[in-house]
Amino acid sequence: MHRSRTAALFTAVATLAAGAAIALATGSGPAAAHGAAMTPGARTFLCWKDGLSATGEIRPNNPACSAAVAENGANSLYNWFSVLRSDAGGRTTGFIPDGKLCSGGNPGFSGYDQARNDWPITHLTAGRTMEFRYSNWAHHPGTFYFYVTKNTWSPTRPLAWSDLEEQPFLQVTNPPQRGAVGTNDGHYYFTGTLPANKSGRHIIYSRWVRSDSQENFFGCSDVTFDGGNGEVTGIGGGNNPSPTPTNPTPTPTNPTPTPTSPTPTPTTTPTTPPPGGSACMAVYKVVSSWTGGFQGEVMIMNHSSRAYTGWTANWTWPSGQSINSVWNGTLSTSGAAVTVTNAAWNGNVAPEGTTTFGFTANAPGANTLPTVTCTGR
Repeated sequence: MHRSRTAALFTAVATLAAGAAIALATGSGPAAAHGAAMTPGARTFLCWKDGLSATGEIRPNNPACSAAVAENGANSLYNWFSVLRSDAGGRTTGFIPDGKLCSGGNPGFSGYDQARNDWPITHLTAGRTMEFRYSNWAHHPGTFYFYVTKNTWSPTRPLAWSDLEEQPFLQVTNPPQRGAVGTNDGHYYFTGTLPANKSGRHIIYSRWVRSDSQENFFGCSDVTFDGGNGEVTGIGGGNNPSPTPTNPTPTPTNPTPTPTSPTPTPTTTPTTPPPGGSACMAVYKVVSSWTGGFQGEVMIMNHSSRAYTGWTANWTWPSGQSINSVWNGTLSTSGAAVTVTNAAWNGNVAPEGTTTFGFTANAPGANTLPTVTCTGR
């Protein structure tokens, strides 16, 4: 029997609208979302932070983030850590086309290639030593490369390879990490010196080249060298009106019995990313919400090297929620503790494969997000 666990955490708030079946956006095949630059923050990471809301939905305030979500959907933020190509194998110029560097050529993140000067921005001081942080959503060995744009680069055009200085200003292999793998706070960390003789707006471009597979990660971090110390501007704003469903009654997207409690049509707006690791990872989201209740979904991801023949997801409700109905899974509860095991038809999950189950639940007060764990057999 093969068992593996991983914590599936969510930062309170709906993170990125992962589709009803939460398909991870990848260049080819299913992806095991694994990481992105957090300091200085990549576009997807800072847009995710910008969009966090108390309703469990992702609603960016920043206009550039909003435009990216309009192009790719909130799934691109729900999976802010998965700007990757599974077939990159260390390739760069010619493999990733000019103008597609920020998305890594991954169509699921094409909106983050947009040439704009209003992306969230990190304020830095040229030549200063600082601690870099990179998400460790799933831990893998490999090398991180950081480049900076030439002084001739302009934010009015999509980033091209010729816009980057030829050599990375920082290169690190297998750095240490802090925090739990697969959480919004866990990260690799390493110290590096920022490029000297830079001023004004630039992009710091990151690549993470895994040494144990062909999978590579890419990202653009918008910065300004103005004497800053890592301050971030262009996120937040609190201008997100909460939805007011008029006649709540959603119809779950997965095959399931029609919920009896009132619910609105699902908006497929998920919650923030949960923690995951190299084995079983559970990703929780809020599909839609209404006064006193919501529809939720959990994706089970197999990041191990062997197929599952069954799985179990567990969590404890943090703020008085309770489940009404479940589909594509078998429910058991004990007070606030919830256990869902696979249904007869979705227990088999191949390596790097996924399956989902859904539910409707009551939320008498704040719909605080739970910490979900899963075990694959």
